Amino acid sequence: MNRTTTPPRDAAAPGAARGKSPLGGAHAVRGSCTLVGAGPGDPELLTLKALKAIQAATVLLVDDLVSDEVVAHAAPTARIVHVGKRGGCKSTPQAFIEKLMVMAVNEGENVVRLKGGDPFIFGRGGEEVEHLRAAGIHVTVINGITAGLAGMTLLGTPLTHREHAHGVIFVTGHAKPGDTGTDWRQLATTAREARLTLVIYMGVSSAQHIQDELLTGLPASTPVVVIQHVSLPCQRHALTTLGELHATIEREQLASPSVIVIGDVVSGVAAAQGTEVDAGLLPAAPQPMRHVR
Repeated sequence: MNRTTTPPRDAAAPGAARGKSPLGGAHAVRGSCTLVGAGPGDPELLTLKALKAIQAATVLLVDDLVSDEVVAHAAPTARIVHVGKRGGCKSTPQAFIEKLMVMAVNEGENVVRLKGGDPFIFGRGGEEVEHLRAAGIHVTVINGITAGLAGMTLLGTPLTHREHAHGVIFVTGHAKPGDTGTDWRQLATTAREARLTLVIYMGVSSAQHIQDELLTGLPASTPVVVIQHVSLPCQRHALTTLGELHATIEREQLASPSVIVIGDVVSGVAAAQGTEVDAGLLPAAPQPMRHVR
């Protein structure tokens, strides 16, 4: 879109020294800020509330994983600023994003922080809400469908099932710098004993480590599915087992953004496709997916 701008990655906000908003002219009245979950990508999975917020925004700060079809719902006069955040790629510093949000609100803009999935599931929404509240800014949060749920639904399989899983755990495979990260061994024991489905976000690059640690408490034959580009026309997935997780990701060249789902409920994906998930009988390739309308 010709109205799209991308801020410098690590420079100070343009116009900050002059006391002006980097996103437009001066305003006398304080604006508003809404964190909006854009869902996994398919624009038809937006909630009505999210759609209305996007349409009403004067400034949208958009994550990389938000599809162009979702952004297209913005008003023609809205300023769209891409503040990309994606594992393994150059990212706009979080502090810079938060600074833009505060400055734009103080200049009277109706700001929408548009995030892939849900703002409060590994979207740094909590950090942004805390920063905005500290600046005296009221924040509204609108939930979006998270990729782990949408991906399994598109494969015709639930995350919980009375016969297979009593609950579900959403967990990140990417630890904050300086953080020891998830205790995968303890999680494996808990998942086995409590019969839980594991949904791992941002775990592709750490798949070998995750696999090795989970195998201390879960059988190698535990069913796994890796789903890439959830809900988009290019969505694809690979069925495998925990013992073959890393090898499957390497062989099928699955990359971010992907979710990894581990647990007995994944056998439902295999059943829907007439494929047995077994250490000795694996699908030869990820299956292309169609949109579910």
